[in-house]
Amino acid sequence: MYAERASRLRGAVVWSRDLPGPGSGPGFGDESGGARGAVLPDGCMDLLWTEGRLLVAGPDTRPFVPDGVSGGWAGVRFFPGTAPAYLGVPANELRDRRVELTDLWPASDVRRLTARIDGAADPVDALEEVALLRAADAEPPDPLLREVVAALDAGRPVAGTADGLGLSARQLHRRSLAAFGYGPKTLARVLRLQRALALARDGVPFAETALRAGFADQAHLARDVRELAGATLGELVAHRQGVGLR
Repeated sequence: MYAERASRLRGAVVWSRDLPGPGSGPGFGDESGGARGAVLPDGCMDLLWTEGRLLVAGPDTRPFVPDGVSGGWAGVRFFPGTAPAYLGVPANELRDRRVELTDLWPASDVRRLTARIDGAADPVDALEEVALLRAADAEPPDPLLREVVAALDAGRPVAGTADGLGLSARQLHRRSLAAFGYGPKTLARVLRLQRALALARDGVPFAETALRAGFADQAHLARDVRELAGATLGELVAHRQGVGLR
């Protein structure tokens, strides 16, 4: 069973999922057609916990399906562009990767935090507390990054986004790599994919979905969904992808 709620950390979501059998783990959800069990690109990064382990899920540019493991999982999903400030690592270093937190933070600290969460009455709350404490000790994310996400998610062109924020195209690209894990054009494609999925899953016809999500036409939508999601839009709607695991 999957559950999520808004986090006390601004812009984050806290989630949990019990996975009793094999073939599950960070990156697995429910069936999703050609990208069976995959988690699709969404611009986010997650801090993950399963008993005895803490991991970080980097930003994806393709469907992610790792080797299967079993057990319960919890996560804190960070709003696009915010995790690098809290975790202390540029997002592009984690693009399309899942890494042990010991690769990023001192091993002794991670072992202590892992033991604390393992022994907590509610591991989800304990994991959220780790994220909150880390955020309290870190410099806050650049507020300009939210403006980048808002502009691109509204369908504004990359060049217009840069101009509107007083940045050159090169400056926007450099900031985007560190914050989102890829350049603004890729971020725009990922956000457009998520818009299309939301519309199609709400029953909007695919041709109208393409128009409203910002694609040139339905063929353009089909190509982008296949490239980013590894499945057709019809498969993704019929076998709704599970959320939560990364």
